[in-house]
Amino acid sequence: MNLARSLLVACERHSELEAFPELSYGELLPRVRRIAGGLDVEPGDRLALVLDNRLETALLYWAAQWCGAVAVPLSWRLSEEELAYCLDDCGARVVIRAGDALPGGHEHPGALDRDEREVSLLLYTSGTTGRAKGVPRSHAADRAGALSQALQHGYGFGERTLGVMPLYHTMGIHSLLAIHLVGGCFVPLARWDAGEALRLIETERITSLYLAPTLFHDLVQHPELAERDVSSVRALGYAGAAMTSTLVRRCAAVFEPEVFVNHYGSTEIYTFTIGRDQLAKPGCAGRPGLSTTLRLSDAGEVLVHLSSDEAFAGYWNRPDADAKAIRDGWYATGDTGHLDEDGDLWLDGRVDDMIVSGGENVHPLEIEDVLAAHPGVEEVAVIGVTDERWGQRVTAVVVGTASAEELDAHCLASTLARFKRPREYRYLDALPKSPSGKILRRILRDETRAEA
Repeated sequence: MNLARSLLVACERHSELEAFPELSYGELLPRVRRIAGGLDVEPGDRLALVLDNRLETALLYWAAQWCGAVAVPLSWRLSEEELAYCLDDCGARVVIRAGDALPGGHEHPGALDRDEREVSLLLYTSGTTGRAKGVPRSHAADRAGALSQALQHGYGFGERTLGVMPLYHTMGIHSLLAIHLVGGCFVPLARWDAGEALRLIETERITSLYLAPTLFHDLVQHPELAERDVSSVRALGYAGAAMTSTLVRRCAAVFEPEVFVNHYGSTEIYTFTIGRDQLAKPGCAGRPGLSTTLRLSDAGEVLVHLSSDEAFAGYWNRPDADAKAIRDGWYATGDTGHLDEDGDLWLDGRVDDMIVSGGENVHPLEIEDVLAAHPGVEEVAVIGVTDERWGQRVTAVVVGTASAEELDAHCLASTLARFKRPREYRYLDALPKSPSGKILRRILRDETRAEA
């Protein structure tokens, strides 16, 4: 089933329910059809959207699906050079930016017979190394990802979710798609603001939150938290980065969720694994998703088979990227991990983030989890800094008030091996992050090299 027909079915099935605040499914379809009628695109044309997470962005995405175009949501944070590259690379026929009028015209009849294997979405990865890569997603793959999210995150009929993860990111798009399958309401929040998010949770009676860990951190640390009623929230899911055990426990205390999952995946293959019980195993990536076959390479890299219903078929015009990431039908994630005695996956870090200090492999996540448990640490990232004696010196970059002496004593009192302790502590007011909330260790390493 393509996404135009999927929307049609949802609107007919749930016509009286809210698709967005004050916009029912019955009202949604005519509005999408009129926008599609004014887009002046043909099936397969690329429609670029340089917008934040407002209602109009979601409507334009659905309008693209309705008329068979390929939605290309792009970050409004991009520089003009980066944006120009993406627009040229995708061959956008139409570009809609902030301030442009929402198109309108006749009611488009809908590309209801478009092959579900055709591309419906082109997402660009963050491009932390070199140029951003285009990831084409088919109708079938994205609908499969939405179905798996609804099932594996425990969504119920009429679920209400906060739509704040960027719609140019796989988490944001799949949140939008999963909600329409269950007759739920997608409550947009244009740009992240923890205070406004708490207000919407209370006033819109949000039942499910699917966020990056940094956003959960902002919520549970916000000074207005005690003044807001967040009791409607019953399900928590996070993705995009690791969550420390300290933050897991804090989220559990604040929201008392019935469901708390770690969703480990990527733009290329939406779901790798699901850590179903974060309360029992904080930070655990869990078991393969319902569409996933997974294994670890001899070096411990996580590999996922491309037979997944949620998988892409290769990068957009990037055979070099295909050659690097795809190996005999397996997608190489770039993450390293290990299995515990129960067969559950734990992530150790990125292949490129591994620190080799004194001939020993040191995984940053393990150290970060220990340091984050100190009450004087708000955020922390651990990196390797070039060192003449050690090869790489384990260095902790901290946001918080705890001194280096206090943190060293804290590490000594923990179960962390002595050789893994940071040899240096640096302090910042905030850690550099991507729009999806990932800590950008690359920037921290680059800044360190520049200072040397």
